[in-house]
Amino acid sequence: MASNAFIDIFRVKELRQRILYTLMWLALFRLGTFLPIPGINASALQSYFAAQNSSSGGITDYLDFFAGGAFKNFSLFMLGVMPYISMQIIMQLMLVVSPKLKKVSEEDGGKKKIARWTRMGTVIVTIVESYSITIWADRIPNAITMARLPYTLVAILTVTTGSMFLIWIGEQITKRGIGNGVSLLIFAGIVARLPNGLFELYRKIQRDELNAIYAIVVLAMFVLVVVMVIFEQQGQRKIPVNYAKRVVGRRMYGAQNTYIPFKINPSGVIPVIFASSILTFPLQISSTLGVQAKWLRDFSYFLRPSGFWYNLLYVALIIFFAYFYTQVTLNPQQISKNIRENGGSIPGIRSEKMEEHLTRILNRIILPGSIYLGFIALIPSLVQTMFGFPSQLAYLLGGTSLLILVGVDLDTMSQINALLKMHHHEGLTRKGHIRSRNL
Repeated sequence: MASNAFIDIFRVKELRQRILYTLMWLALFRLGTFLPIPGINASALQSYFAAQNSSSGGITDYLDFFAGGAFKNFSLFMLGVMPYISMQIIMQLMLVVSPKLKKVSEEDGGKKKIARWTRMGTVIVTIVESYSITIWADRIPNAITMARLPYTLVAILTVTTGSMFLIWIGEQITKRGIGNGVSLLIFAGIVARLPNGLFELYRKIQRDELNAIYAIVVLAMFVLVVVMVIFEQQGQRKIPVNYAKRVVGRRMYGAQNTYIPFKINPSGVIPVIFASSILTFPLQISSTLGVQAKWLRDFSYFLRPSGFWYNLLYVALIIFFAYFYTQVTLNPQQISKNIRENGGSIPGIRSEKMEEHLTRILNRIILPGSIYLGFIALIPSLVQTMFGFPSQLAYLLGGTSLLILVGVDLDTMSQINALLKMHHHEGLTRKGHIRSRNL
């Protein structure tokens, strides 16, 4: 009889330690989201945000979504890991456009040097964002309980330290936990707020602030989207590769037929997180500093999350990062080179045309996959507009949330499954692996 995979998880010492280690850090992260920075009146914040309606709270609800509820609490982790993700994007773009920087990354110890520069850049981005937040706090009556200058210095130091500590936690989860540290922090923030979001939905239906039929339709639509996301995440296009007989040292390796699995969405949920991070930075700066400049207020309204131009730019960035990240992780030129060096060939394709063939296949896969991602990411705005859902609930139960939840969950299951296999246990699925759809 097959053993229960979930029991096996806790029977394997290494896996049990990794999971408990990860849960410890995630619990600490959730605790930090409720600890306000020094000089902030928590009750004044609660009263202020409770008085806001769904339209005026759209921007803060959007920023709060990616901070796991920490933004509205003005907590130690109110910026979350988004400054780090923003800096990672900037660094990866610089590696593409700067041959000198790319050369540095390819040297011995180059990756560590790039990682160190990324963290240093993150500190700068976090300082800028935390300063804008200190100015925005002036809008909230009785929110600041100390003198302006000491509060500004303490807030910048506290928020910057909190974000850098979160990044360190993410790295520890990746190294000594179950992987995907930064993504798991975003995942944990969403999951922890779902029960409260569903309860709030129930209360609004009870108070006749929301039509119950609309709520049922939207929830059913979300379930359908989850199924579609799983279907897309597991879809593959298999590229056949034939290897001829070859001699390595004194050994002869026989001919073999294998394949290269290209996923419909090779970059997973990364384009959605990257696009959100890129838009979060200017949105936060403009919305918090808008009180001092009219053009910033106008820009903040222009880039409001429920607006047409924001959503158009959001989808365009998702498509761009889907192509960009796939080219970084699945380079057709490098794949073709590896196949040729190992004596392989793709049936019906000449050796010099191999790179062109792989590029054409990737482009055909990525375009519909990225458009699909963009459509799902638009669901919060569509739900908010068509069904009158409050912005907080729309973001929490919307497409971006579902993409992150499903994507990170599938990646985490795959890693746990691999560890179980390594220790000769059955995986998390009936046949010991997460099935993939072949296209």
